[in-house]
This record gives sequence, structure tokens and C-alpha cells, in this order.
Amino acid sequence: MWKATGRIDPDRSAGPVNRRTFGSFVEHMGRCVYGGIYEPDHPRANERGFRTDVLELVRELGVTTVRYPGGNFVSGYRWEDGIGPRQDRPRRLDTAWHSVETNEFGLGEFVKWASLADVEIMLAVNLGTRGVQEAVDLVEYANHPGGTHLSDLRRQNGDQDPYGIRLWCLGNEMDGPWQMGHKTAHEYARLATETARAMRMVDPSLELVACGSSTAEMPTFGAWEATVLEHAYEQVDYISAHAYYEKAGEDLSSFLSSSIRMQSFIDSVTSTCDAVKAKTRSKKSINISFDEWNVWYLNKLQDGGVPTDWVVAPALSEDSYDLSDAVVVGSLLITLLRNSERVKVACQAQLVNTIAPIRAEPKGAAWRQTIFYPFADMATRAKGTVVKLDVAGPTVHSDLYGEVGAVDAVCTMGTEPAEAVIFCINRSQLGSIDLAVDVRALPMLSRVEHRVLGGADPFASNSVADPGHVVPRTASGARLTNGQLEAQLPPLSWNVLHLRA
Repeated sequence: MWKATGRIDPDRSAGPVNRRTFGSFVEHMGRCVYGGIYEPDHPRANERGFRTDVLELVRELGVTTVRYPGGNFVSGYRWEDGIGPRQDRPRRLDTAWHSVETNEFGLGEFVKWASLADVEIMLAVNLGTRGVQEAVDLVEYANHPGGTHLSDLRRQNGDQDPYGIRLWCLGNEMDGPWQMGHKTAHEYARLATETARAMRMVDPSLELVACGSSTAEMPTFGAWEATVLEHAYEQVDYISAHAYYEKAGEDLSSFLSSSIRMQSFIDSVTSTCDAVKAKTRSKKSINISFDEWNVWYLNKLQDGGVPTDWVVAPALSEDSYDLSDAVVVGSLLITLLRNSERVKVACQAQLVNTIAPIRAEPKGAAWRQTIFYPFADMATRAKGTVVKLDVAGPTVHSDLYGEVGAVDAVCTMGTEPAEAVIFCINRSQLGSIDLAVDVRALPMLSRVEHRVLGGADPFASNSVADPGHVVPRTASGARLTNGQLEAQLPPLSWNVLHLRA
């Protein structure tokens, strides 16, 4: 039996748990909106056409913030198309996903859905094919109380109170040549700076996210962030990071070690932000909005997954997630939480059907994918303060990253009531690991509950026919005695160790 050891030291804090870490993403892509959160003829639809079965799962998932309406979609989107009487809304070609957009679901519908889901809105403006004026108009429509043309238009459309949206993205992935209105770093930096300044003239309380690199593999990565921030540093609060991970061939160990790559990405962006801070002699720090991340089998989409004809809401990237995907998602969540000092916002992309933890069949059932459980566990249990937890123990070999620790972990501590929660994975496929953690610094804690998501088959998944095939279970054997926590972590598993007084 392998052994791993660690120690909880409350002085090694990474700051408070940021509730925005547990964000998600709704884009007009595939069936995320139409057939996902919105399906008027579904048996469980409410009077607004929102699927109540999906809403229940979103609340169970613990999502706090939702980014909308894209994504690539936003770079060609005219927000005015999605307001007013539905019968007057135009149908448009969505070139991002080669689809037809009906605009039946727009900003007003999303605001009402977000209120029912009890989530904060993170709204993106189109800086691909549009610019400063359209962004300012959107802020006025959304946030100004009344007495102007656009704010009164909102009131005429049935929303008397302003939406009060605070968190805004200045475009999406503008470094990518696949993006409508793709720009160089200098072009985007100037546009984002002027747009940010103008938006704040309407509403000074806004928090603004500048586009960072679409991936760390972009040839402009690093230089893009530096150029954008040298222009926009005093006008924005965050810079975005996007990253997706997928299995490649037979190298499962490298896939299970994907969080190593995420950590490197975060370190590089943080260093660039701080270098620009020093260069500009600024007194504030720019933080990271990791507003797109997940396991995404993008190669499947690129190899013929996008339709060639123009249809409404085609099924796109409806990936079926297995146990190994859930362990990777757990490790990515651990990494995001561990970096709470600088990663202040994070959005798992996406929420329903399209690369999502929730699947919803047309006129049928909604169910949880394997990746639902690590997210829900952390979103509902992580409270108080983040405490870094280094674990010494066995390693696993990966072709891409060399020797990687088999156990990865982070801890959160709450005071009311007194509790600590350790979130950890065992990425080894070969055997269980006996974990021993010194918790003498927390003498008030005396009992522990161990929740495990694991199994013998790394490729086991859930389906509409068998939605409970891979689910968490309560494990026996964990104990907390004389300041020592002991638990057995099964091979290839996600684990939650909940310590209580």
C-alpha cells in the first residue's frame, strides 16, 4: 500500500474562498440554450419556457456566476436582436457555430432565468464586429434606471428595474483568427481601453475583464497579455484565461496530470500582470478571470462535428464524460481554488448539453454527468479560507510532465461552524493510497466524513438510460484521532474529506 502525508497549517492561507470561482458559461452554441435551459414545449417548462428540471440541477450544482452570451458567438452578436416582442425579433446566421439564431431567447430572458437560478450575470460585449457605442448602449439599456431612450426601452419591454450587472467581458478570444473581427494585440488593446473608459462613464461600478490569450499554446501568448495590459491596465480589473483539456491517444497519465499545465498557465499570466504593474508603476494588481475551462473533446468537433447546413440549435460537442474526466475536472478545481489569491473568477464551459456537466434530452430527462459531482462538491462545501496543502507521497509517470504527484489536494476552513474540508484526487490508476494529514493545528475538529467518486473502470460514464452508473459514495475507514487524519484514497478517484467539530 502506498502512503502519502501532509499537514494543515492555517497560516498558509491563499485568501478567502472566492464564490465566483464556481462560475459557469451559457453560450448560444449547440443546445446549451435551445433545448438546454430553454425549451417551451417541454413537460417541465415553466410559463417562461425555462426547463425547471434543468434549473433544479443548476441549483444543486452550486453555480454562482454565469457568463453569457459567448464565447465565439458574441463576436457577431447584435444584442438588440434579443429584446422586445419575440415575433419582431430577426433570425440571423450565426457564423461562429454555423447555425441559425432565432433570438427567441435574449438578454431579458437570460436575466429572468439567472434570477430563478440564483446566479450572478457576467455579460460579454461584442468587440469583434462592433465597438464602443454598441457596448455603451448595452450598459445603458441594462443598468440605467430610466429617463433615457434605452433605459426606457427596457422598461417598455417589461423590466422596470435595472439589471445591475457588474461583471463584463470586453469581447472574447480576440487573439484567435477563428474569431469574427479578429485583431492584433495593439488593435484590441486600443479598442478595449476606449470601450472600458466609455462603459464606466455610464456606470462607474463596473468590473471589466480584458481578453487574454485563448490558450497558452497561442504563438502570441505572453506578448498579447503584455501589450493589452500596457494599454488597458488602469481601465480593467481582470485579464481572461481560457484552457481546455482532452485525452490524447493512449497517454492517460498525461491527461490525468492536466492541472500541471493549468498551473503553469496561471503562473505565466500572473507574472506578466505583475511585470506590467511594475512597468506602469501602478498601485493596483490585475487578477485573472479563468472564464473558460473544462475537459473538451475539441478534436471531435473539428473533425466533422460542425454542421454544413444552417439549422437551429444543432447538437454540438455533447461530450459524454467518464470517470477519468471527472478526476481531471476535480484536479482543475483544486488548482483554481489553490490560486484564489489571483484567480478571482472562473467559469466552467459550458452549463448544459454542450461540453457540460448537465445533459438534457429533448422533451425528456435531465441528468448529471460524471463531472457534475466534483464541481457540486466543491461549490457547496468550500467556505471560509483557502489553505494550501502540500502532500508528499508516490508519483505517477506521465509522458508530457514527467513524474507527477499521485495525490493533489487543497483545504478550506470555515469558522461558523468550525470545519475544514480537504478536496483531493488520487490520479494513480494502479492502487489505493493511505493518506495521513497532520491536523493538530485544528484541535476543535473531531469527526470526519469521506465522500468518494471512483471505480474500477476509468471510462465508465453516465447516460440517460443509466444516469446513476457513476455516482459518489460515502466511504468507511476514515478516522480523526489525536490530531491525525487517516483515509484511504482509491485508485483514480475524487475525494472529499469533511472534518467537523
